[in-house]
Amino acid sequence: MSEQQEPAFRIQRIYVKDVSFESPQSPQVFTTDYQPKVGVQLNNAARRIAESDDFEVEITVTLTAEQDEKTVYLVEVKQAGIFTVSGLSDEEREHLLGAYCPNVLFPYARETIASLVQKGSFPVFQLQPINFEALYQQAKARRDEEQGSAAH
Repeated sequence: MSEQQEPAFRIQRIYVKDVSFESPQSPQVFTTDYQPKVGVQLNNAARRIAESDDFEVEITVTLTAEQDEKTVYLVEVKQAGIFTVSGLSDEEREHLLGAYCPNVLFPYARETIASLVQKGSFPVFQLQPINFEALYQQAKARRDEEQGSAAH
């Protein structure tokens, strides 16, 4: 039987995987009273890289600003990182990849979004902090409930 591996966590790399900015109402939008309604969508995913202890974690943030039912701007950022995780149980690793790593990546995505919106000549948009721990716990509770109801 092999010895228990010491728990280890390292950030290998943080990078922008994909970025998109669209302003379909330009330049007309700059000649009107600008008061958009802004919506935010968030997704995250993790996957093992090959047969290693390295995992890619990716968060996708989509920001849509609309005014008069027309899209003023649309920003999508896929912020990713490569993390080495070893010596943890499956549950501990899932928690680390599903909550902690997205928290590490989020400030980078937030800065990229703010920069893109500003470069589009729109007022600075500060994406509010997101509690990935709470989102992870909610998703886990939903999965547990679904598995419980599927077993009956």
